[in-house]
Amino acid sequence: MIRIIEAADASKLLARKSIRLIEAEAVVRPILDNVRAHGDEAVLEYARQFDGFNRDALVVSEQELTAAADALSPAFRDAVVTASANIRAFAELQLPASKSIELTPGLRVGQIVRPLDTICAYVPGGRYPLPSTVMMTVIPAQVAGVPNICVTTPKPSVEILGTAALLGATRVFLIGGAHAIAAFAFGTETIPRADRIVGPGNIYVAAAKKLLAGEVGIDFIAGPTEIMIIANEGEPSWIAADMLAQAEHDSDASAILLTHSRPLANRVSAEIEKQLATLPTAQTARAAIERNSAIVLVRSDEEAVQISNNLAPEHLSIHDASLLSEIRHAGSVFIGPRSPEAAGDYASGPNHVLPTSGVARIRGGLSAADFVKVISTQEFTGDALNRLAPTITTLARAEGLEAHARSVEVRLS
Repeated sequence: MIRIIEAADASKLLARKSIRLIEAEAVVRPILDNVRAHGDEAVLEYARQFDGFNRDALVVSEQELTAAADALSPAFRDAVVTASANIRAFAELQLPASKSIELTPGLRVGQIVRPLDTICAYVPGGRYPLPSTVMMTVIPAQVAGVPNICVTTPKPSVEILGTAALLGATRVFLIGGAHAIAAFAFGTETIPRADRIVGPGNIYVAAAKKLLAGEVGIDFIAGPTEIMIIANEGEPSWIAADMLAQAEHDSDASAILLTHSRPLANRVSAEIEKQLATLPTAQTARAAIERNSAIVLVRSDEEAVQISNNLAPEHLSIHDASLLSEIRHAGSVFIGPRSPEAAGDYASGPNHVLPTSGVARIRGGLSAADFVKVISTQEFTGDALNRLAPTITTLARAEGLEAHARSVEVRLS
């Protein structure tokens, strides 16, 4: 049963678990080195060892992708079309724009936006196929104009391959784990080197991304998934369902309700038990509920918001929209009781690849902006350079960089 505790007793629960990557890093480091040195040979070896790979080629043929798309049910195809339209529209909203402005007469500055050349969308191969992750990683890259979009997954389910085909993502590879991250970070005979690798994965994927960050762009290093809910009234069955929806992902997931209503806390607790009795994923969900989750009794909304901002949760549900102005740190915010987190996982439009483990303090979720470079531009007329020259040369000489100053003065009329 879920714990109901006072805020003063919640410090250990709310003290975020550190992502335990040290052991995982020790495991994956030789894998990365081997793939760097031996390319496809090493990748195939690890794919057979860890992924159960039993094919001749790492690349999925277009014929197999087409067959997978043809095998999808009409209802599934319709769901992909509807969800994709919303995801695409939101990604377009997020895309930075090229623009320029004349700061002073003759001095024009601006920015141009250019897509990355190659990206890898990593789709995990855990308990369940995740076609939603194909949409959430591929579509923003398409909106950004990335010309070479690769998808990799260790488990080629019909849903994953069919969704990739429907989106027009035809470069699909059948590898996962640390060796997949290494292959796309370095490039091999078969696998192109990516500029950025995005998408969730297990602790070994996270460790590989951490070790290779800088050599290849990454989105973020993800830990266990989490939801925090702030509510003082409402339908207990809805709140319980939202908490279980997060808990069923992983036994390390966490679901926390912050409330100053003890009656609501009791009703939600009872409802969680009731729903667990019929939930097919109850074994995983119950472990997450009992180990990592709680209903925390707070003294006020202000205390609830402070706790939430300190934790910087991946998903935050606030039943009172007026609290939004006080929220500083969250991966994605779900406003009002009729805004379930599951809608964001699949179809509302904002990305479900979100920062965990407190990373929401420094960035939001995956977006089209992650797949472009914003390049600054600047253009002077002679008069504009003449006017700014004293400022430039004074600062250059203050830093001891005489050639900088002279590169301006040689142009002065």
